Amino acid sequence: MEPGTEANLESRTSEHTCVPLETNVHRESIQSSWILTQTLRVLNSGWDFPRGSPVRSQMSISFLDCGIGSWLRLTRRWHSVVLLFLLSAVFCSDVRGQQQPPAQQQAPPQTSSEKIAVEVKAVSVLATVRDKHGKLFSELTKDDFDLAEDGRPQTINYFVRESDLPLRLGLLVDTSLSQRRVLDQERSASYSFLDHLLRQDKDLAFVIHFDKEVELLQEFTPSRPKLQAALQSLQTPQSDADRGGGSSGSGSDGRGGGSGRGSRQRGGGTLLYDAIFLASDELMSKQQGRKALIILSDGVDRGSKETLTEAIATAQRSDTVVYSILFKDDEGHGNPGGFGMGQHGGGHHGGGGRYPQEERPDGKKILQQISKATGGQMFEVSKKETVDKIYAEIDEELRKQYSIGYTPDKNTGPGYHKIQLTTKQKDLVVQARDGYYSAQ
Repeated sequence: MEPGTEANLESRTSEHTCVPLETNVHRESIQSSWILTQTLRVLNSGWDFPRGSPVRSQMSISFLDCGIGSWLRLTRRWHSVVLLFLLSAVFCSDVRGQQQPPAQQQAPPQTSSEKIAVEVKAVSVLATVRDKHGKLFSELTKDDFDLAEDGRPQTINYFVRESDLPLRLGLLVDTSLSQRRVLDQERSASYSFLDHLLRQDKDLAFVIHFDKEVELLQEFTPSRPKLQAALQSLQTPQSDADRGGGSSGSGSDGRGGGSGRGSRQRGGGTLLYDAIFLASDELMSKQQGRKALIILSDGVDRGSKETLTEAIATAQRSDTVVYSILFKDDEGHGNPGGFGMGQHGGGHHGGGGRYPQEERPDGKKILQQISKATGGQMFEVSKKETVDKIYAEIDEELRKQYSIGYTPDKNTGPGYHKIQLTTKQKDLVVQARDGYYSAQ
């Protein structure tokens, strides 16, 4: 040992006071752990550390801090450190070889907790209740009703009495020649009804006329002036004699031809079923809230593309209640050519030949069937039951409805499903649609 070396060591030992290892094993463990940590740092840095670097200097000081004796005792366990050192080297080289850059790392797999969209079918029913005298009964609660679908009891999970839901109303006015004598009465009563019923900034209405064509005169609007203008434009089509034998093409009846939205033209007839189909499918199906159609007609369809069954089904799919007002002009029916459908002339006008005089359908029964299936009611105009009085009854009924909703207890598949809505009070009669069509 060179002169002065022992003194230097003693000096450094005095500067860095160290508790003897035999009296403090914990200090020795700390020293070993520190050496291993520094070794791993060197390994991770790529083994490149120059002489005189902080790491090299700190390692040298650490051995000298506790004196030669402590250092010698530390080397007795150095074989363990060397073993850990070699294992660390193998591990780090393996990890570096397998590690991918962030851009190449695979995306994490999807977890099973991701949301799955499931369509839940909800069925809504608008209902009115009358006592044995025909008076509207509007004081019932949810617990007063029994509801079943296809014979299976259902739970009512939505119930509103005297619903304040927005109203979407459609007027379907028959303007065929059979209605020419009552059209003015229909026009004035309809406007009075809309003016009284519609609530500002809440309810909307539209107007459709149908004869040999179906034409939307006014789409959904809250504007009373627009609705009045549409009603004022109602008129029956001109007969062949009035047109001088001209065709029934676009614009020939002076109403603009009905070539706009919702228009369907046929060779001739009264397209009642087509009007119901178009109103329900193109207009009502896109609306929310309470929905009702009011038909003013004699109920006799001539020439529709759609069938009665499909017209009813489309109204049911759109959750639309249909009220019918039967206008039956018997005097007009007795006049030659009064229908303009050829029943007195061999049936040469469009679809009129389908129904000879003796086979003329019962319009009253047809309107009753449409209204009953959709939850509405059929009214017949007479001297005692004027159209104004009928509109007042419809107005009252629309204001005293029960809005009922439920989710079927099981998926019964596509097709028609029967609804049975009754009250626990047996003397009350429920007026509601009798079923619905499910697409799934």
